[in-house]
Amino acid sequence: MNKQKTLPEDFRYLPGRLDATAQQDLATAIARVIEAAPLYRPVMPRTGRAFSVRMTNCGRLGWLSDKAGGYRYEARHPVTGQPWPAIPDILLTLWADLSHYPAPPEACLVNHYAPGAKLGLHRDQDEADMAAPVISVSLGDDAWFRIGGLGRRDPTVRLLLRSGDVVVLAGKSRLAYHALDRIVAGSASLFGEPGRINLTLRRVNRA
Repeated sequence: MNKQKTLPEDFRYLPGRLDATAQQDLATAIARVIEAAPLYRPVMPRTGRAFSVRMTNCGRLGWLSDKAGGYRYEARHPVTGQPWPAIPDILLTLWADLSHYPAPPEACLVNHYAPGAKLGLHRDQDEADMAAPVISVSLGDDAWFRIGGLGRRDPTVRLLLRSGDVVVLAGKSRLAYHALDRIVAGSASLFGEPGRINLTLRRVNRA
């Protein structure tokens, strides 16, 4: 793996952005989201291979991946057929504070990482307006996050993301390749068991 020493231009790393109380409030809100829209395991479009991460969404739209339709956004849960639950207010406030974008997020992807789960190098490019950032919130166990440049083979830098940390991919870093290499199981006690939840706020359509 090639390594670089500096973070990409316009990428923002906000360690400890959510304090312990805010983390607990958000974890409670996300538990309600998962109750209404259960976690499921999507599959890769070409191979049909299952992700190691379980996912769900909240907001007007949710991000999906399957062999039949590929990567896309839909208004309903692929298993239950029900509309996604609303994005919690704490996340809407975070977006308003950090996004510098004139419209609210339309989707929040909820990724659940059990011990051993990871997400390979990719970039978020299924949205219509790249002027809107992607805002990512970490809850639970520490995780090794890796971010590079606009090319898949560009050098990357690693960050240890902890519960309450927030990162923002905006401007020249909006389409940067990034990955979640592994979680540090048992490094946090927020959920009472090993595991990590990542929340990714996105604007899908142009404002």
